[in-house]
Amino acid sequence: MCGRFFREEISREECSAHLGAFQPGTVSGIAASYNVAPTQAVPIIRWQEEEDQLELALAMWGLVPCWWRKPLGEKKFSTFNAKSEEAAGKASFRTAWKKRPCLVPMSGYYEWKRDKGAKQPYAIALRNRRWFYVCGLWDRAHVEDAPLDSFTILTTSANQLTREIHARMPVIPDQSTAINWITAPLSEREKMIQSHDPADMHVWKVGHEVGNAKNQGKQLAMPIE
Repeated sequence: MCGRFFREEISREECSAHLGAFQPGTVSGIAASYNVAPTQAVPIIRWQEEEDQLELALAMWGLVPCWWRKPLGEKKFSTFNAKSEEAAGKASFRTAWKKRPCLVPMSGYYEWKRDKGAKQPYAIALRNRRWFYVCGLWDRAHVEDAPLDSFTILTTSANQLTREIHARMPVIPDQSTAINWITAPLSEREKMIQSHDPADMHVWKVGHEVGNAKNQGKQLAMPIE
């Protein structure tokens, strides 16, 4: 599961250096945010279908499938995460799984572990990386006569390091070939889904303030005793 994450500021040039040229899109750069939550507008990287080129664009976290036509307030099912082993068979994700992969830039994510009756939040990130990509799916619905782009984060089984906190983790691809998640055929993308190497990751306790999505600031991701 991944229901909250944080992100350092990332320039458009940094993204381009990793993945190549971008269409102008709707985002000029990626601002820092230390408490990103579902329903927020989040920068993602996807293939721009009309121009046949990579694009950095905003999408709402919590995928709204292309067939959805009702007011957004009537959507009662959760789609901020998609289990990678089930997405192909789920009506909410089936089209996006086949045709609309995306990458979600982040610097780490938060998970909660019950400890002595209370839930303790932890931050989880890659070692020696200020930011990285996780695999997602995006889709476009038309809600109340307006187009709505949204996305989900794919999850897989947790690795040896993170399973003590939660049984699931985001799909974190090899960062040197992350672009393949967007450009490769589905059969090749499926091979990229695996638990990330625990030796490449680290975990630390953070304060309970992160539990309120209204709280912001770099201090939320700072380690506590």
